[in-house]
Amino acid sequence: RGKTQIKEFDAFPTLDKLEAIWLDGSSTQQAEGHSSDCVLKPVAVYPDPARTNGALVMCEVMMPDGVTPHSSNSRATILDDEGTWFGFEQEYFLYQDGRPLGFPEHGYPAPQGPYYTGVGYKNVGDIAREIVEEHLDLCLAAGINHEGINAEVAKGQWEFQVFGKGSKKAADEIWLARYLLLRLCEKYAVDVEFHCKPLG
Repeated sequence: RGKTQIKEFDAFPTLDKLEAIWLDGSSTQQAEGHSSDCVLKPVAVYPDPARTNGALVMCEVMMPDGVTPHSSNSRATILDDEGTWFGFEQEYFLYQDGRPLGFPEHGYPAPQGPYYTGVGYKNVGDIAREIVEEHLDLCLAAGINHEGINAEVAKGQWEFQVFGKGSKKAADEIWLARYLLLRLCEKYAVDVEFHCKPLG
């Protein structure tokens, strides 16, 4: 999810300069309408490569007291080990018109073989390459420790890698990379399926 706020700072904001904001939890299926107050507590901040002087702020959802984590807040349960490195390989499919990019309207494309780390229009198409390359640039500009990209085994399937130090920081970076991909794909009228084997 995303929410834009306009704020002025003398320099790029640090967490101590960012205030918690109220959220109507009933609008996000995190609370009942009769008791819907939730709080978004900033926990990480990154440059927003899509906006001039913009920042992306990762938040945790808290109960109205601002201290108790909401039951949906799994980030709050992570034991943070700031010295440990974590590597993530995020596989995903790019979808358009209800099917993976490059799939025919009926049936399936040719069997796997030429797609993994593939190049060329018949293997990866045109929109997909443009999306994954732009996504890489956005992640790097946001300060995410993005390690690479490649086409995956199936037509329309891709992968990116994030390598982060610290449990929470690494988790924040993979979530932020996913967010940037989803936001980017809006302009291409393409959806993202993060399930690595959605076809059965």
